[in-house]
Amino acid sequence: MAHFDVFNGDADGICALHQLRLAAPMPAKLITGPKHDVSLLARANARHGDSITVLDISLDANRTALNSLLERGVRVEYFDHHFAGTIPTHGGLIAHIDTSPDVCTSILVDRHLSGRHHLWAIAAAFGDNLVAPAHVLAQSAGLSAGQTQQLRSLGEALNYNGYGRTEADLLIAPDKLYEALRPYSNAFEFIAAEPLVPTLTEEREADLARARQCLPHVVLQCGALHVLPDAAWSWRVQGAFANELANAAPKLAHAVLVCDAAGGYAAARQTR
Repeated sequence: MAHFDVFNGDADGICALHQLRLAAPMPAKLITGPKHDVSLLARANARHGDSITVLDISLDANRTALNSLLERGVRVEYFDHHFAGTIPTHGGLIAHIDTSPDVCTSILVDRHLSGRHHLWAIAAAFGDNLVAPAHVLAQSAGLSAGQTQQLRSLGEALNYNGYGRTEADLLIAPDKLYEALRPYSNAFEFIAAEPLVPTLTEEREADLARARQCLPHVVLQCGALHVLPDAAWSWRVQGAFANELANAAPKLAHAVLVCDAAGGYAAARQTR
């Protein structure tokens, strides 16, 4: 029997899977992709008796594939915080879904594991821009301000790497990034040992600097519209830039658009 791990390629999906496999190692076929690629479950060619763990992709966006897998006798365990719609009632499905605004998938996994690998959940929460919940988790873990900042930088770097039109825009493929994390149970050891971390952090800061040089396209009393050029750096930094704008002015609306090759615009994110 085969097992598949299907996960979003951002900080939340990667850290959620990492926590689970630290607690329960098992061989698995990895299925992931850039953050926007949320219809991943259809790529799992599982058969009767196989099992799948799904992390950080919307059940509603994968409903057809999920129902097909369940009908084929595949066992599915689903962790997610996005809109799910009606959750199927099926003996082969175990769903851990909570759409509350103060949770991410890694926090759900952290609760499921009773905090066994807490540091990765904190990093993921920062990466998902859940700054206040992440600080609460860090304080409850007794972390210093310096340690908390290290996890924040890690989460933001991991999340930054997940954005792109295609995997070619990313600095490292999500499955390769996950494989780099796998030997480390302690997030601080990963930060100290892996050159990937400063590389991603430096590239993120460089892309943010480019985005800041692009003046707002439209400024309104209630917020602003930013338009970035059609370039790999724009697609990489869209999420980080939107988060920066939202954190700096949380009471305003912020839209970040990226020009696409067809002459239109892709909405990066809109937050309030």
